[in-house]
Amino acid sequence: MSPVLIGLVLLVVLLVLNVQATRQIVRTGLQGFRKTMLTGGVWVLPFLGAWLVKIHLQSAAVPAPGESGAGEAEPAPEHLEAPGVASFDVRGHLQNTQNLPQLDWPALDAWAHGAGDRAPAAVADALNQGRRAWLLHLRDALGTHMHLHEGADCFILSPLEPSVARATARYVTTTLQRIDRLLAGMAHFPVAEKSILLVLDDEDTYYHYVAQFYGSDGEYARSGGMFIHFGCPHFVVVAADLAAIEPVIAHEMTHSALAHLHLPTWLDEGLAVNTERRLKGAPPAQHTPAQLHHLHQRFWTPERMQEFWAGTSFQRTDDGNLLSYELARILVDHMARDWAAFTAFVTTAQRRDAGAQAAVEVLSVDLGSSVGALLDIVDNEGWAPDPARWGGAAA
Repeated sequence: MSPVLIGLVLLVVLLVLNVQATRQIVRTGLQGFRKTMLTGGVWVLPFLGAWLVKIHLQSAAVPAPGESGAGEAEPAPEHLEAPGVASFDVRGHLQNTQNLPQLDWPALDAWAHGAGDRAPAAVADALNQGRRAWLLHLRDALGTHMHLHEGADCFILSPLEPSVARATARYVTTTLQRIDRLLAGMAHFPVAEKSILLVLDDEDTYYHYVAQFYGSDGEYARSGGMFIHFGCPHFVVVAADLAAIEPVIAHEMTHSALAHLHLPTWLDEGLAVNTERRLKGAPPAQHTPAQLHHLHQRFWTPERMQEFWAGTSFQRTDDGNLLSYELARILVDHMARDWAAFTAFVTTAQRRDAGAQAAVEVLSVDLGSSVGALLDIVDNEGWAPDPARWGGAAA
């Protein structure tokens, strides 16, 4: 073999190794200096750089003390045991929708609470057992590339590298604590119950999963995450690097913390967007403030405002989706300037009237007039919430 051909083969092998090593670095979710140094080493140091990356990632994959990850070989349990109650038949209580297992959650809840009074910690432990069992069955249905990681405050079922799953679990713990402080008097996380984060490979898998809760007919507004409050509360996101997932986690965990209040959609989303911004900063803007103001003035009509109060405008697939979230954000930001009064409003707002009565009684404001003032629209007749015009849609 000629020296030229040998050199060409070595070059191709080096290129393949470097591309694979670079992909491994991207999948870990590393950020900043470490990511830059590892990537640079791959391309600057022939062969040695790829080997160093492999060694580094293998060492990073070792579970940290106090954390556990469910190995690939761990079987999904068939039964659960808890003191004082009969065993729970997991397999017998599984229900399959679109080949995705869901547990009979009322049955699990009844089992966890037992026949008599049980300590809250014991109930939470039993519920965590059941949810963990469900996640292992779901893991088996989604594929062998999925792994269950158990952190101090959460379960994470995902295709993430072990080091990324651990970092994500730590972020969930930190975010839970920060939301609890930011939304003191509003937020509530069940004591000792672990949050559940489901990270799915791509948008197709994501929408296939959420369709079992929201139906498969019609179009979906694009989203990178969703809080599911049916049966077992959990939040679902599309896989990405950790920096991309974090804002979605902050947003969806806010929904989780507020779920006990059954808020109107606009208030729930406005709080989630503003909390996300407090924790992670504002995302890159698609429009200037002046452009957004102009879009708001052109879009909103009395009929569309009723969609906003009913919550249906948040599911639109046109500009109405973006403008609904933006309007909720600025309305909540405006109303929250007196935080004590705003907290009282949030904890008394009712979904059935989009919080209209609570706004008058607690804040002495009319919601329709408030929106009109924010958008500089004088003629805002018919903009106040009118449940009779919602056609049965939930707020």
